[in-house]
Amino acid sequence: MLHLGMEPAAPAPGRTHGGLVTALVADDHPAVLSAMCDLLTDAGIEVIGRASNGEEALAKIETRRPKVALVDVRMPRLSGIELARRVLRAAPQTALVFYTGYGDRALVTEAIDLGVRGVVLKEAPLADVVRAVQLVGDGGTYVDPVLAGVLATAQLTSDRPALTQRERDVLRLLAEGLSNDGVGKQLFISAETVRTHVRKAMGKLGADNRTEAVASALRAQLIS
Repeated sequence: MLHLGMEPAAPAPGRTHGGLVTALVADDHPAVLSAMCDLLTDAGIEVIGRASNGEEALAKIETRRPKVALVDVRMPRLSGIELARRVLRAAPQTALVFYTGYGDRALVTEAIDLGVRGVVLKEAPLADVVRAVQLVGDGGTYVDPVLAGVLATAQLTSDRPALTQRERDVLRLLAEGLSNDGVGKQLFISAETVRTHVRKAMGKLGADNRTEAVASALRAQLIS
């Protein structure tokens, strides 16, 4: 049963009520957001904020300083990856747990490289979500067992370059015939940022130009 009460008042930054793990939950689907908040509350985790987009999540993390932020990777206004970059600079005392429906190896690798402390799949049992938040809140780390297996297998059996999600997005749009400006408009980034992602992808793929980079990514099934 969902409890749709008012959002609780925030504690002072860096503090917890009664020593509990404090958490912020961010998801752009209202039903999922409410359900996750109720789930954590019922498990003894104090939810001190909720957000429906990345910008709102960042603002509340900066002011409320939860110990853990459970964040949907795909959100409007600010993606989970960009939110992680900003939180790690502005509020490093808040540990991030990504809650995602995408078992994407490149995304998970990028998240871990950034310093995200937990990744759990939306298809996982609800008890795993609670466990992830509790472990991260206690200073540990958590990677969904399904993803852990995928990552371990990939590291042992694959020599494909580990492009970031944004690099793959850029190459995919270039493969569709868009210009740097067109890609930038689609991804809400500047043309110069697009060029930077292309240069990095070219280096990882050993390509001399962006056409070769796109072709290599297609052959390696990094984009489709």
